[in-house]
Amino acid sequence: MKTDILVVGSGCAGLYCAMHLPTNREILIITKDKEDCSDSFLAQGGICMLKDESDYDSYFNDTMRAGHFENNPESVEIMIRSSKDVVEDLIGYGVDFQRESDGSLCFTREGGHSDKRILFHEDITGKEITGKLLAEAKRHSNIKIAEYCTMLDIISEENVCQGAIVKNKEGEIFPIYAEVTVLACGGIGGLYRHTTNYRHLTGDGVAVALRHGISLEHINYVQIHPTTLYTEHTEEKSFLISESVRGEGAVLYNAKKERFVDELLPRDVLTKKIYEQMENDGAPFVWLSMEHIPREEIMSHFPNIVRHCRKHGYDVLQECIPVVPAQHYFMGGIKVDMHSKTSMERLYAVGETACNGVHGKNRLASNSLLESLVFARRAADKISEKPFGANNAPRKELGAELNAYQNGEALAQQYKKDILDEIERLNKLCMIQSQ
Repeated sequence: MKTDILVVGSGCAGLYCAMHLPTNREILIITKDKEDCSDSFLAQGGICMLKDESDYDSYFNDTMRAGHFENNPESVEIMIRSSKDVVEDLIGYGVDFQRESDGSLCFTREGGHSDKRILFHEDITGKEITGKLLAEAKRHSNIKIAEYCTMLDIISEENVCQGAIVKNKEGEIFPIYAEVTVLACGGIGGLYRHTTNYRHLTGDGVAVALRHGISLEHINYVQIHPTTLYTEHTEEKSFLISESVRGEGAVLYNAKKERFVDELLPRDVLTKKIYEQMENDGAPFVWLSMEHIPREEIMSHFPNIVRHCRKHGYDVLQECIPVVPAQHYFMGGIKVDMHSKTSMERLYAVGETACNGVHGKNRLASNSLLESLVFARRAADKISEKPFGANNAPRKELGAELNAYQNGEALAQQYKKDILDEIERLNKLCMIQSQ
């Protein structure tokens, strides 16, 4: 099988990249599960936008501060400066952001932000954005989407990517040859016991990068979201209680129902405070209360959270809910340049799979959707510059080699071990360097 451009992943980054590639090129998007089962659909809070020039320094400093100043300043500037264009694009695709009574865009604030600069759609902004992108992508006759199609490996020869080896729903294993491959396969949440991510997102892009010696960056930088709904059923995906809830006035209480922290601290700092309080209380969770948020605001801004909590026996309008930190986001990933190109020729990486340095050591709330879209577009623009069919390496012929991928479970376990071992190695190295 062959295509001009192969995109691995159907989240907002993969879709947005595909939609901005040349319309005369055949593009195939493969996705490990259903087309709408990406973490992009789960994002509750919103997407940041630079409102005007007066907010630039504040937005830039908030992002750098949250990332412990390990961010790449160039990447941060590119993201912020590109935000208005991305939002205009999204509105053009029909994304319905909350509006003020006069019709202007409505902005909210989340933890780590010094001002309101976040656009939202209720508490399902990711679903609103990615759903509209998916619908738009389907209108492009040159874009095809293959569900339940898992990337097992990439095909490479002399540091040139020629596509991927995949397994379809029927269990067939075969190569897909492509002139350009874009990895947009999400984060690593499925490797963790408590995670807000879909379980099938297990860092496949990072695993194949390790296997092929592709440069990685900070893959031990893993963000824990401070507030997810506590459940004893740890095999389930953790339900995220959005940063926006605290941004609108929700407070955290200890076991005695006493407030113990500033709820708008950056996520990693707040997570540490919550863990400390849980240890002091001898409890597996802390309490979150929305009592200070007007009822009308709760119902209009957070209807999905209200419904989900009621389903699990909690009425957020009348009582506190138990919350606990859980793995949420992956700041590291495959190292890429400002155009999302990896260290391997004809291979790009976008979204949570990639690391361009925007987030540093800790992601600022609601920068993820924006960063994914900005650098997915830059990847598409760069790919579009090069003529297709020119100076391409000959296809690597695969025969008996495909047999090595028959045991999918063993391969998945090996990939998991490779990633977690590397994360542990880097964490130990950081500890030694800090001593």
